[in-house]
Parts: sequence; structure tokens; C-alpha cells
Amino acid sequence: MPSDAALSPAPTGRNNGSKMQKLLKSAFKRGDSPAQAAGEEPELSPSASRGSGSGSGRTSSGRRVARGDDVGDRSSRESIELDAEGSKNDKMLAALRDWKIASAYETFPWEKKMKELLPVPESSRFLSLLLLPKATDGTHTRYNTLDDTLARADAWLASSRASGVPVELASVQTEALLTKISGETAVSTVNMGSLSDLANMSNVSLYGFEDYHGVDIGVVRAVRLWYAPSGPGGEMAVEIALRQGDTRLGFAISRTEEGFIYVSSVADASTPGVASTRSGLLELHRAARRAGRLLVVSRVGGEKVLPWMVSTAGDVRCYDTVSLSQKLSLHRHALRPITLHFLTWDESALALPPPPAPPLLMLSSEGDDEEIDGDGPEIAAGKGGKGSSFRFQNIGLPDSWL
Repeated sequence: MPSDAALSPAPTGRNNGSKMQKLLKSAFKRGDSPAQAAGEEPELSPSASRGSGSGSGRTSSGRRVARGDDVGDRSSRESIELDAEGSKNDKMLAALRDWKIASAYETFPWEKKMKELLPVPESSRFLSLLLLPKATDGTHTRYNTLDDTLARADAWLASSRASGVPVELASVQTEALLTKISGETAVSTVNMGSLSDLANMSNVSLYGFEDYHGVDIGVVRAVRLWYAPSGPGGEMAVEIALRQGDTRLGFAISRTEEGFIYVSSVADASTPGVASTRSGLLELHRAARRAGRLLVVSRVGGEKVLPWMVSTAGDVRCYDTVSLSQKLSLHRHALRPITLHFLTWDESALALPPPPAPPLLMLSSEGDDEEIDGDGPEIAAGKGGKGSSFRFQNIGLPDSWL
């Protein structure tokens, strides 16, 4: 008859087996087994487990089960920690992906900066000319193409440089101007009713659309030409101080066909009663002539006097020289100093000649040689040549001085 001590391991073995089964199931779900993670041998068969129910095997089996329980707990803790760490990383990555940098507002002292930092207080140094597309009829319902407007902008800049105006290209852009158009004009323009019409407006200067009120709106595509003085200083300021007894300012002004106002002549230093001799205007005018440039007036008292627009008829909007002369004369009578700004030029660069005409293929006929020889010098004297920019020498007479 077996003793109670020999029968006592049986319930303990069943309990340990049940715990082991639970650990194995949880390890199977994780993809590994506690025995392999602990570096032990595979589990014994059921017969071997029952054969180990003796006193010596009981202690060994008990120790083995205890080690497996520790390994399972450790693996569970590591798995939970890895899952928690992975979840935290996913949250951080999601937060990094969705994070948006917030905007802010900074108070800027505009008036102070505009007065202290700009060369001309409260006035920009950017110079531009707005060119409207040229109308092809008197009703202003049809306009030339955008490429034609760009070509006219290019021609205006090239003509200005050839005349001696010290300017260079800075940038060019198209500018949309809204206007109300009639139904007839809307029919003659490109209708922006669908996306398929976008290809038709690549080179047009006017296209129309209808707003939600049923009003026909026209969009005029103008060209804005940005230019800058060719000299490194941009603009230079000259102050003409007036005294009691000054009879004249001592210089004459004129205007180019591109709309620029320039000093055409300055009184000699020996001329009495003129204010320009004390301001250094004579030396500045001589330096401009030596460089083949015009002494272009950009501002009078801080106000720009440069051409600013070309109309649909092709006329250049600029300032009137007679009105400007009257204002300068008022300064002289009021004995108020005058501050003039001039466009600077690059001393190392020479005046640019007008671009050569493209070669023409002409059929030989009698008298061709005589016509080319006769017209050539005449055209060159009228438009080209280094000294052609100063052909208005009659303006420099004393009677034309301000």
C-alpha cells in the first residue's frame, strides 16, 4: 500500500502541467517557446513526465517548471515593453508628420524704416514702365497679341539705351487688368468658359468671362517692364542752392522720344547770376557727355519724373517739360533749394549703338548702288552715331536756360 508521500506529487504534477500548457499557448501566440528562449531541452513526453514522479524526479520537475514560469513571465514583460515602445514611436512619428509650424505677427516700424533706410525717403528705388496692348481698331475691341506687347517693351528699352539713357533690364512680367466689356467685345475675345479654353489664351491680350451677376468682365494682359540705372549707385542727388540775386538756374532740359527728361545744356562757370555753377551740375553734365550718356533727371524734389505707361494707342505717358520748367522757376523766385536726382551710369561701358538692321536679300537693279550710298550716311546721322544723343545743341542757347 503506497504511502501518502508517494501519492502526493500527482496533483502537483497536474497543476504544473496545466500552467505549462498555458505558458506554451501564450509563447506560441508570440512565436517562440519558453524552453527555447531559456536554452533548455525540449519538453519530455507524457510517459517520461509520469516516470519522473519519484522523489528524486519530483524536485527536478519542480525546479524545471519554476524556471519555465520565470522565462514566460520575462518574455511577456519584454513583449509588453516592446509593444509599448513601438506604440510610442508610432505616436511620435504621427505627431511629427502632422505638426504644422504656426504663423505669427511682428510689428514693423514702416515709417521709420522708409525714412531712414531708403535713398530717397518714403520712395522706392524700383523703376518700371507699364505697356498696354495696342488696339487694332478704333473701338478698342481687338488688340495685338501678348508677344507684340513684349516686343514693343524690348524695342523701347533698346531705343532708350541707344539714345544714351543709362538704364538696363531688371525684369519683365505680365500684369492682368480687369475691365468691364460689352457683349460684342466679349464675343470677339477668348471665352474662358471651360478649361479647354486655356490653350487659346496663351498669346492673347484680352479675354473675357461672365461673373455670377451676368456681367461681362474683360482681362487685359499688359506687360510691366522693370528697369534700373546702369550705374552701381542707382541714383545720385544734386542740390541746387539759390541765393538772392540769382537770375537763372543755369541749365536747360529736354525730353527723349522714349519719355525721359534730361539736362541738355548747362551754363558755363563764368556766366554770372546762375545757380547751377555752385552745385557741380556742370561737371556732372560734362562727365555724362564724356561717357556718351544723357544726364537723365529721375526725380524733382523726391517726385519721380520718369515715363510710367504706354497707352493702347502707342503713346508714352511722361511728364511735360514746360510744366517742369515752370515749377523750377517757382523754386528760383521763392529762393527754395531744389534737389534733383539723376540716373547713374557705368563709367567703364560705352554708349551702345543702335542694333544693326537684319540683312535683306535684294534683287540687283539699276541705281541700287547710288540709293544705298545716298541713304546710308543720312540714316546714320539721324539715328546712329556716338554723338547723336546730343544733337539738340540749339537748346543750349542762353535764352532757353531756366
